[in-house]
Amino acid sequence: MQKQKRLPILIPIILLIFSSSGIFAQEKALDSIKNETTLAFTIPQKDSARYYYIKSIRFEGNNITKDKVIWRELNFREGDSIKGKNLFTRLEKSRENLRNLSLFNFVHITASLDSSCTYCSTVTIRFIEQWYIWPFPIFEVADRNFNTWWKKKDFSRLNYGVFFEHKNFLGLNQKLKLLLRFGHDQKYELSYYNPYINKKQTIGMGISAGAKLNHETAYMTDSNNEELFYKDDNVNVKKEFYFGFDFTLRRNIYNTHILSVKYIMNRFADSLVILNPEYSPGQKTEVNYTQLHYMFRSDHRDYKHYPLGGWYFDVRMTQKGIPGNEGLNMFDAVSSFRKYWKLHERWFFASGVTGKISSKGAQPYFAQRGLGYGRDFVRGYEYYVIDGQDYALLKTNLKFALIQPHIHKFGFIRNEKFNTVHYAIYMNFYLDAGHVWDQELQHVNDLDDQLLLGGGIGLDFVTYYDKVLRVEYSVNKMGEGGVFLHFIAPI
Repeated sequence: MQKQKRLPILIPIILLIFSSSGIFAQEKALDSIKNETTLAFTIPQKDSARYYYIKSIRFEGNNITKDKVIWRELNFREGDSIKGKNLFTRLEKSRENLRNLSLFNFVHITASLDSSCTYCSTVTIRFIEQWYIWPFPIFEVADRNFNTWWKKKDFSRLNYGVFFEHKNFLGLNQKLKLLLRFGHDQKYELSYYNPYINKKQTIGMGISAGAKLNHETAYMTDSNNEELFYKDDNVNVKKEFYFGFDFTLRRNIYNTHILSVKYIMNRFADSLVILNPEYSPGQKTEVNYTQLHYMFRSDHRDYKHYPLGGWYFDVRMTQKGIPGNEGLNMFDAVSSFRKYWKLHERWFFASGVTGKISSKGAQPYFAQRGLGYGRDFVRGYEYYVIDGQDYALLKTNLKFALIQPHIHKFGFIRNEKFNTVHYAIYMNFYLDAGHVWDQELQHVNDLDDQLLLGGGIGLDFVTYYDKVLRVEYSVNKMGEGGVFLHFIAPI
């Protein structure tokens, strides 16, 4: 295996110095605004064992979002009697539930004594809503991640276009999306999702249809664990058309069942199956199949886009093709569990484990996924894909809040959807481990069937509209190091 060139650690050091310089200057400002931006609780500490009667609940600032969407996320109601020591927890969990809707930039809850009766409480929830209708410009790399693209710096491997989204259609948390993406990987998709189609707000339904067109696609992974690509500028070497329905069941706040049914039609260029006879089942250039997908999710994170507390569990089962009726027959099950701890005022720890098992027998290359895709990779191995039917992945993170969640207002912007920005910067120390099993020995390379280790140090920048930027310096067990960029939470 050719060893990757080591990249300098200069970038993390510069960012560290830059971010640290403002800690003490901003800490005082943070203390003065903390209660005004999260949760104010005026119940006397000495009366925490008493029961408080929730006399009224008031909403302010939800100019677009309907009240019933908010009521769905609260774990208390008017008329409830709750112990003072439990009331704070109930209010905070409700605030987290509302933030995780991704409909609001800020949620401020105030619980105060009501003078009209003894131990009565009035709860006021004030919102700053996000901007819900976005024509997002698309300008992105076509590779598995930014780091693999930066290694080549091939500007022909870029996507561009526009993504129209209404993320709170009719004020009911419905999502309407239109994607028009051109360039290297063309994609066109129209989708609609309604999370509440029944009166109890427990059942949701969505529909989507789209097409993906590629002039270039990976047809094989070589012995160095890198993808090999085939390209034809004159024709689309890979075409995919799909249509599907999603059904959700959410009886309570934290647990969700999702069932998806999708019909997918694939068209491949002859060259793909010539270059790799295992690219498609039976070396077919047309593969149509029905995909059934089920997912159970239990989400107890404080903030799903960048959690610092709580836990998360899911299990996903996918059947590609109906056995005996279609050319493709693959089954896999993936499960993950993630836990987050607050160790001290500024120190946090997180750990997550993910595992996948799949049906035995030869799996076509275009449909198989091991480690190296999406968020499932060992840090330090961003340049590699490790193919196989089964894998296990462990990620650990120790982080320190260089700048705790901070609020800044731009006075020259009048619209509160944009003039109030929250941000935080965290320093990370991490260690990951993974293992991939290639039972069929389809892809002979030296990263299969061995323990993969990687770790390093990084900085995370978290800001409003649920945006995360991570800059990390990682080293794998082969001694290869580099600076990597990512745009989602590590765990």
